[in-house]
Amino acid sequence: MTEQIAIVSGDGIGQEVVPATRRVLEVIGPQFEFMEADAGDAVKEETGTALPDGTRELVAGADATLFGAAGETAADVILPLRRAVDSFVNVRPARAYPGTDALRPETDLVFLRENTEGVYAGHESRLTHDVTTLTRVVTESASERLAEFACEYVDERDEDGFTIAHKANVMRETDGLFRDTVDRVADVRGVPHDEALMDALATHLCLRPEEYGVIVCPNLAGDVLSDLAAGLVGGLGLLPSANIGPENALFEPVHGTAPDIAGEGVANPCATMFSAAMLLEYLGYDGEGQAVRDAVESVLENGPRTPDLGGSAGTGEVTEAVLTRLS
Repeated sequence: MTEQIAIVSGDGIGQEVVPATRRVLEVIGPQFEFMEADAGDAVKEETGTALPDGTRELVAGADATLFGAAGETAADVILPLRRAVDSFVNVRPARAYPGTDALRPETDLVFLRENTEGVYAGHESRLTHDVTTLTRVVTESASERLAEFACEYVDERDEDGFTIAHKANVMRETDGLFRDTVDRVADVRGVPHDEALMDALATHLCLRPEEYGVIVCPNLAGDVLSDLAAGLVGGLGLLPSANIGPENALFEPVHGTAPDIAGEGVANPCATMFSAAMLLEYLGYDGEGQAVRDAVESVLENGPRTPDLGGSAGTGEVTEAVLTRLS
């Protein structure tokens, strides 16, 4: 069976790390059909729209998508692409790898982030020159769907439950509903869980990351806390993510476009390659996904490494090293 994988490099270092990662996927086997599409700042400058209809349709119809990054047009690109696959959860692992100069080597976290609502629902208004508003949306149905996914996620991986991150002591209605819904589902499913105020959790993650594993978060909290975790493990160049929907999914590194190094050939492709490993596992190629993860981890431990990890290698050199280990 041929699996259709959409490839959307986007802007900045996405143009470097996504083609490098496609080479890794091509080595896995001939069962993948790759379909290229464009999105981002350069596309908007050329065509007037950051996300062409053809790109959105391609992503919606593919079995999975590998996405790079978008610049100033990020909200016009990645949010609609997540909606195109009906992504209701964003999965963001943050793990310290051997050979990297991690601030907290004991860190091994996974953030399960609600992906459809919260402050990212896009309900902003300018009432006057002086006054703007943002409406935060939290529904029981979306919170319940995330909770069900979280319960299945920890069961499948034999994890010891999860932590609910929230700020229900202040946002009593919205985060109160989120916390109570996730708590209820976990109780019904018999999944162990605790809870933490998200601001206190930020401190605890810095001081005692080993006390946490899977963290279930509202949209904005998941975004911020997972970026904080990147600082514990060596930087954003190591964090992959998956946007999971009912029938397909989109995979992307967390790091963004990195305009300060774009075009210099020194971007770290590891986060994108880890995202590809998650893509393979999502499609049912567990062994192949683990092989990619093992190859990337071996390169991280033994080199070569890109400058963000203290090395002097370029994107191409790291890619060749991963390919060598795969072969």
